[in-house]
Amino acid sequence: MCGIAGIFHLDVPKPVDPERVGAMADTLAHRGPDGSGVWTAPGVGLGHRRLAIIDLEGGIQPMLSPDQRSVITFNGEIYNYHEVRDELETKGHQFLTAGDTETILTAYREWGPDCLSRLNGMFAFAIYDARSDSLFLARDRLGVKPLFYAELGDGTLLFASELKALLVHPRFRPEISPQAVEDYLAYGYVPDDASILEGVRKLPAGSYLHLRRGQSLPRPVTWWDIDFTSRSTARAADLQEELVERLRAAVRSRMVADVPLAAFLSGGVDSSAVVAFMAEASKQAIRTCSIGFDQTDHDETRYAAEIAERFATDHRTRTVDSDDFGLIDTLAGAFDEPFADASALATYRVCELARERVKVALSGDGADEAFAGYRRYRMFMAEEGVRGHMPQGLRTGIGRLGAAFPKLDWAPRPFRAKTTLQAIGKSSGEAYAEAVGTTSPAIRSMLYGEDFRRALAGHRAEDRYVKLMADAPALDALGRAQYADLKIWLPGDILTKVDRTSMAVSLEAREPLLDHRLVEFAAKLPPRLRLRRGQGKYLLKKSLEGRLPRDILHRPKQGFVTPVSEWLRGPLAAEAAAIPQGSALSTLGWFDPAAIARLADDHRRGRSDHGRLLWQLLMLERSLRRLTAPAAPHHTQPRRNKVRLAAR
Repeated sequence: MCGIAGIFHLDVPKPVDPERVGAMADTLAHRGPDGSGVWTAPGVGLGHRRLAIIDLEGGIQPMLSPDQRSVITFNGEIYNYHEVRDELETKGHQFLTAGDTETILTAYREWGPDCLSRLNGMFAFAIYDARSDSLFLARDRLGVKPLFYAELGDGTLLFASELKALLVHPRFRPEISPQAVEDYLAYGYVPDDASILEGVRKLPAGSYLHLRRGQSLPRPVTWWDIDFTSRSTARAADLQEELVERLRAAVRSRMVADVPLAAFLSGGVDSSAVVAFMAEASKQAIRTCSIGFDQTDHDETRYAAEIAERFATDHRTRTVDSDDFGLIDTLAGAFDEPFADASALATYRVCELARERVKVALSGDGADEAFAGYRRYRMFMAEEGVRGHMPQGLRTGIGRLGAAFPKLDWAPRPFRAKTTLQAIGKSSGEAYAEAVGTTSPAIRSMLYGEDFRRALAGHRAEDRYVKLMADAPALDALGRAQYADLKIWLPGDILTKVDRTSMAVSLEAREPLLDHRLVEFAAKLPPRLRLRRGQGKYLLKKSLEGRLPRDILHRPKQGFVTPVSEWLRGPLAAEAAAIPQGSALSTLGWFDPAAIARLADDHRRGRSDHGRLLWQLLMLERSLRRLTAPAAPHHTQPRRNKVRLAAR
């Protein structure tokens, strides 16, 4: 796991200053504290920060091909690199190192962009090929590893693992995107097809860019996508057996490392399944780590301890104070873009705990999206059943009834019908878009000033989900919702959270449940084997019977819960009250300060619960403060290797 950065001049091969590339790479030192390198040639420069996991001595980057005509900078891990290397050796290729970096470089020289389909792993990499004077940028199928890029006015292309590396370039001028702010307030994160800064893009998951000198910046090419249109006709028992084998293979492939590794263990189904298969594959006790909370209603450590005892793991637990909000500035610095998923605090702490003993940790992320584990899928399909049996006119009337229905957050769940009634009156895409959102269009509109509404130019955050679900390669509503989550929610929220918090402490996180073969298998399952009688991840749980205790398999999903509402009425109440006058937000002039002040006051006095929205605004303020601050002088760190391409 590493950090990468680089510069490519699209128009002419102007000189590239190695110190400038080094300065970009050195902002990513947390991603790679074990080594660094810079490589330059006319019109191109690549930088690298290394976290040494495989081939500790031989994997120094940027890495040149034996003829010095191609060079790579790579972030990630290729789990099947031995198999790819064997195939390349049969074609006459020889290798000087023992790791996966040289394998990717050689595969690209042999197959070009088609090499991507042979790679099983998480990755973002850049390869410069002097033979064609071109730069190839690629990202893994599901977007586990990030890659930002921006074109400057003079035809200079910048790219990096994190946004902060672009900011140090002296000709990069950060300007906040109003559309991205709208997206962030709707979802709590900036989606993967957007950026908080104008002119910056993220290379989409499963895509590549092929840049050629003398040509304009092309559009990304999609090289992989998930397909929900092919449905398996195999017997459920056979599918269950196949799933076990796929789980076993996915976990074992991610245990390959030349350094110690561990697993995050929450005590939920997914992390417990990963631990079960790790224990099966290991001759030694595997290391596990959990975070507990000092509030018992938020604490899951007893379930994690049960799994740790069952599989005799070397288990460590750390209890986090419920008032652990001191990480706000740390997280703002780690994420760059505003990020309001408050579970990032707990994720950071569990990464911090793991890093005390290991450099690699396996997580259980991805199964909820692939196997339909979220409660919202159950609610959505129940609403979809009602929508399918009602004429549009009646549904519209029910939606109006929902709008007039009081919002009873304090009442028992059966009496909180407002959201459900409103959802029934909407189309499937509209209803699901609002279900996954954090702040409704009506509330957002109340916060916006006229200048901001004009700046949005008709952009509406929900349209992203509506369009993607309408165009999804899926046969049913459940597949359309899962497809949209795999494309938007997973890379934008879940994978961003894990990548930034783990890399902030120089820890590599691996997600075996996002093995693309496992995700493709799940997409082919009939809906009744994903969601059955209100139970999500049905086949996954069936396949784990006998391996995991029943109380683990069937207890209600809990997840990390952070008491932000309590914080914003207590120790962070002053922070909430100051949001309307926050320097970054007020400078933009996009929000109605009086509306924000009313929200903060109503929340503090207990009249309403606006904790999530206030937390979003607080994290937005902290992010904007960093993004728009004048760049401090950057002092480069010593680099282990500086190389230049042979004259051509």
